[in-house]
Amino acid sequence: MLNILFPKVCNGCKAPLLKEEGVICGECRHRLPLLCHHRTGDPSMKQIFYGRFPIKEATALFRYQKSGIAQQLMHNLKYRGQEKISHFFGAWLGHELKSLERYQDIDVVIPIPIHKQKRRKRGYNQVTGFGSEIAKALEVDFREDILLKSSKTRSQVFKKRMTRFQTDEIFSVANYDPLQNKHILLVDDIVTTGATLEHCALQLLKGSDARISVATIAIA
Repeated sequence: MLNILFPKVCNGCKAPLLKEEGVICGECRHRLPLLCHHRTGDPSMKQIFYGRFPIKEATALFRYQKSGIAQQLMHNLKYRGQEKISHFFGAWLGHELKSLERYQDIDVVIPIPIHKQKRRKRGYNQVTGFGSEIAKALEVDFREDILLKSSKTRSQVFKKRMTRFQTDEIFSVANYDPLQNKHILLVDDIVTTGATLEHCALQLLKGSDARISVATIAIA
């Protein structure tokens, strides 16, 4: 009855979803500007981090484009309470990564944290669902208690490269013991310059002999 009175709609185009569809309709899924570096072998995502920290693998599902389906989905996720989008893309990517040999030695998935005040206001970390679904597919640990953020910063999606590098984002590691000799998959929603992921990776490596790979929903 609820589905009749309040039908589930696509987070991309707002069209009513079919029974077998989840977060987005089939048409919007086909319209996404897919990248899937893990399948294509495209090194462009990995090249963002060359010379910044040792990186094993790097992938993103699609390219973030303004005024398109990708922007609509990411805005719904971050600003309109649609946390299920995070789980949807995590399940999608997790299903693909579990069949690839080079991702079989992942030991733990760690999300980029957000400040507790922002989490309290939003109600969730937009990366949690993405990371937890990947961890579930790979049958590995998902840890939100290791990498912490102690300073509040403004959204950086549209900041220029140099401005981002000058931003004083403070991340810390609560415990290095679970990271020793581990392959970490560090996950985030969108990568632009890679500054935040770089900072977090360096913090994780500071007190451990871990290996780092990166996965994001989108790349701008």
